[in-house]
Amino acid sequence: MPEIEEIVQTDFEVEIQARIDAERARLRAEAGLARMREFKKPIERTFKADERDYVTILFGGLTWKHEEMIKAVFHGSGYRCENIPTPVVADFQAGKEFGNNGQCNPTYFTVGNLVRYLQMLEQQGQTRKQIIDNYVFFTAGSCGPCRFGMYEAEYRFALQNAGFEGFRVLLFQQTDGIKAASGEPGLKFSVDFGMGMLNALNLGDVINELVYQVRPFEVNKGETDRVIHDSVKVLTDTLRDRKRWHIMEAAPAWARPYIEKNKMLSGIGCTLGKVGHNLYGKEYVDALHACRDSINAIQVDRLRVKPVIKITGEFWAQTTEGDGNFNMFAFLEKEGAQVLVEPIATWIAYMMYVAKEGAKARADAEAPYRDPKWYELKKRLANDFKVFKKTGGLSAGSAMWTFFYHRTIKHLGDTAHHLIPQKELSRLAHPFYHQLARGGEGYMEVGKNVYYTVNHLCHMVLALKPFGCMPSTQSDGVQSRVVNRYKDMIFLPIETSGEGEVNAHSRVQMALAEAKAKARAEFDGVLEQTGKSLEELRAYVEHHPVLKQALYKVPHRNGIAGTAAQFAWHVSDLIDKDSAYRRTARTSAPLQQVA
Repeated sequence: MPEIEEIVQTDFEVEIQARIDAERARLRAEAGLARMREFKKPIERTFKADERDYVTILFGGLTWKHEEMIKAVFHGSGYRCENIPTPVVADFQAGKEFGNNGQCNPTYFTVGNLVRYLQMLEQQGQTRKQIIDNYVFFTAGSCGPCRFGMYEAEYRFALQNAGFEGFRVLLFQQTDGIKAASGEPGLKFSVDFGMGMLNALNLGDVINELVYQVRPFEVNKGETDRVIHDSVKVLTDTLRDRKRWHIMEAAPAWARPYIEKNKMLSGIGCTLGKVGHNLYGKEYVDALHACRDSINAIQVDRLRVKPVIKITGEFWAQTTEGDGNFNMFAFLEKEGAQVLVEPIATWIAYMMYVAKEGAKARADAEAPYRDPKWYELKKRLANDFKVFKKTGGLSAGSAMWTFFYHRTIKHLGDTAHHLIPQKELSRLAHPFYHQLARGGEGYMEVGKNVYYTVNHLCHMVLALKPFGCMPSTQSDGVQSRVVNRYKDMIFLPIETSGEGEVNAHSRVQMALAEAKAKARAEFDGVLEQTGKSLEELRAYVEHHPVLKQALYKVPHRNGIAGTAAQFAWHVSDLIDKDSAYRRTARTSAPLQQVA
């Protein structure tokens, strides 16, 4: 009997499920959803070469230093280009209004920023058709476990909802290079354009770090911003107006007929010449040195004790300088901190490193010959050569990228921080976070936190990320274990959005109080160990004005993070070595006391 009841019950459930399926099918048919269709990317109008004279390329999302450099390169390459202003809270609200729900902070800010910029053009008298025909937007794209992969779709959705359907988006894919969503010949990646972009990014990074390195210690308030604006103008004028090198113009007259006939020689020679001119040309190097001298003339007081706050986190949130990260950099400086920003160069080095290590990890699975014997040399060489084809170029590219970045630092005073080797960051993060775990900054958030702490390069690490950012949430979960391992670490994650600025600033203030105490104790410890008073150090600096120069290079002493503590120890060493000054100080001391 139990078996019969079980069979009857099962048949009854099957009948109910069949009726449910039939009703579901009927409702789907009524709604026009009877057949599931595969999603296909919308076809977009191509940005053509003959449109360059009247189509303006829009871009934004970086610091104003980077954007001015990039705009200069576009203009110098013959493109019309404008950067969109730094996003504000109103852009965030527009992004939420016209975009999908549940998107991340950078999406809302950047999407809303673009929509409101186009609306401003419309208010100035342009029709929507003119805007759609005469403007395109240039942005980054990606894929993987992050909402960043949905940016392109979000731009299209928001633009459609705002009435700008058909507005073109050019995509800089992390994996595919520069192209339009449908492939575009209008944006040509020439040697001059590529090398100009390399210089623009490197200059933007180094100048950006110098701003935050010098401004907290400037003697004359506002001088750093004024000098940096002038320096950026010099550099952008150079990037835009410099003469484009060509082998036929540079070669002697007797060699030109031969070069003209030999197309291969002409092509290779022209490419190498352009690369050399862009990097080593006198006009470019002279501009770098002129900016270096202008910045170096800023007077600074490095004996002001300020905690060094290292910024990490999601790429956009840690880069933008406005409402998108609660104006955090300005807030930190106002609260008496020195901000250590992260260059875009680190992100590019990270992408190359992960691509190389990923190719190595897949080598066995993708090998032409599986498990060749030790004596099957031809098969083993074939396997190794396939891996080398994928990793060799990335290794060379990574080395060149690092070299050119450090070369820019050298020409601009050699005081900015060098790039941390990605292998070292990966090694430090590995006990907590695997190097091939993709999404966001991957292992870098953990690796940088450990690196800057164990090497005493900062007093506190502040991680800025969008609300609900999955990769950063993973990183934060790991960071709790990291903090338990390194007891002296001060680590604070802050989720950014269009609201909650007061709460975020309050949390930062609490952590900053601890960092300030740490910096003060470090400085007092240096004074105690050197046996010098602050007055003695200041007196020596007054007698040696070179120590007040903004780009004076202070030797790094291991175990000390603060600029004031580093400088105090260096000045103490100079006093100990300067016997003439010590004799003068001893003889003048009684006179000073009598006076």
